[in-house]
Amino acid sequence: MNRAFNRKKDKSWMHTPEALAKHYIPYNAKFLGNTEVEAPKGTEVVKDAVRKLKFQRHIKKSEGQKVPKVELQISIYGVKILDPKTKEVQYNCQLHRISFCADDKTDKRIFTFICKDSESNKHLCYVFDSERCAEEITLTIGQAFDLAYKKFLESGGKDVETRKQIGTLQKRIQELETENCDLKKQLLDLEDQLMITHVPPAGSGSMKPLSTDVFDMVPFSPQTPLVPLPPSNGCPPTPAALPQDLRKDLFGAEPFDPFTCGSADFPPDIQSKLDEMQEGFKMGLTLEGAVFSLDPPDSRC
Repeated sequence: MNRAFNRKKDKSWMHTPEALAKHYIPYNAKFLGNTEVEAPKGTEVVKDAVRKLKFQRHIKKSEGQKVPKVELQISIYGVKILDPKTKEVQYNCQLHRISFCADDKTDKRIFTFICKDSESNKHLCYVFDSERCAEEITLTIGQAFDLAYKKFLESGGKDVETRKQIGTLQKRIQELETENCDLKKQLLDLEDQLMITHVPPAGSGSMKPLSTDVFDMVPFSPQTPLVPLPPSNGCPPTPAALPQDLRKDLFGAEPFDPFTCGSADFPPDIQSKLDEMQEGFKMGLTLEGAVFSLDPPDSRC
């Protein structure tokens, strides 16, 4: 292994300072993965990590899984690991958290760096496979460290603190965006539940409630006349006088009553017949009353 931070004096950097300070240098490589290590630096530390991840790669290869390809974006702010197609950031290793970087002289395809995780505070060793650019990528990371250190000295350390605060704010923004998405989903679920609750079942007719007054009583309507209740003494109630328009028949005439008509209203022969019928009706009522009066009180004997 060879450390990239302490470059030799006879070796010049490969990129201009503006390229790393204002932009980034992209590289393509295969990502073997990352694993936790016990120390933040050391050749033997990264050797053990490389052996472990190579063994895991052989197992995955025997199962038919390919080593994923990634894009590295190196700048004075750190190393970003992205999906080469979607450009989605998988890991964002800030430069001040990277403590060691090296390439493998026994296997010129392999290069690594150790970075402290911002959440778990564990030291993780990232291992990559690049057929042609392993040493170049290691030197580019070393150049980014050199430029970042010079900028740190020029700003008196304020620039590093500012980047730390920016990184913390960006992390908080991501957490708030995730929380906002969860709240929106819960709100949509509640709206769906409310809509299901208010929808009446199919085939059920809506019953219109009766309108009531301020005393919670159904208002009086002349189309539904009230029925008089019997008085408390048991006597039948006096029939209420009907309105003048209800005393007439369908054609607007007074109803016919043969017993209330005067004698001058009919011919003599018809009037005599009516008188006989009225006398017979009265006689029948008298006899009926007599029959009832003949029943002795002790008829049970």
